[in-house]
Amino acid sequence: MPTLTVQNLPAAAAVPVPAGATLLAALQAAGHDWMHACGAKGRCTTCRLIVTSGAEGLTPPTGPELRYLAAGRLLPQERLTCQARLAEGHVTGSVPSATMLPHMQYTL
Repeated sequence: MPTLTVQNLPAAAAVPVPAGATLLAALQAAGHDWMHACGAKGRCTTCRLIVTSGAEGLTPPTGPELRYLAAGRLLPQERLTCQARLAEGHVTGSVPSATMLPHMQYTL
């Protein structure tokens, strides 16, 4: 099963990503609290993840992601966890400082 590791979460364990699930759904199923202001509809950028490796295993950017990229609200190495799905392999990333939740402890 494909997996996702978020390096700056307190327990950077590999999160299994079931077939067809978004990264956000997999994170939530694993018990991780993750910022997502629009309710996982691709209408904001609060759920973004900085992808540090394994981007080739992700599905292509969606329409909302392409619009945010073009507007400069999403960096080329970032993906929206509510939109991205992991088709195969392993993705490693981190939570951007701008979307860290205040009640969570993140590692550096």
